[in-house]
Amino acid sequence: MKKNNLIILIVAMVIVMATAFKVTNAESTQAAEADNNPNHSMKRWVNNPEDTKAVDSIKEEQSVAWFVAHSKVAREQNKACYDNPGIKSTPNCVNSLRALEISFAGASGR
Repeated sequence: MKKNNLIILIVAMVIVMATAFKVTNAESTQAAEADNNPNHSMKRWVNNPEDTKAVDSIKEEQSVAWFVAHSKVAREQNKACYDNPGIKSTPNCVNSLRALEISFAGASGR
């Protein structure tokens, strides 16, 4: 019985690690494609992703889901909000913070 449990545990760990590798690999592939594509949706919103002032180029209020999909912009938006307390209560600041919480803690918020 213990041997069966050990085998199941090992198989489960392998599946989790393989899934994590696929997700990481997919994210890096998407990032590389975005860097090579001048029409990528993120580049339409952000002029210079390395510059935290780039969040000023976000033309409209973005949803939490949008910020989850654009985590780099969410981090930049969150930094801009942290650096400027006057805009902390704006929808983009609230939504970017929630998106980062979801990204780092999972959808359950724990």
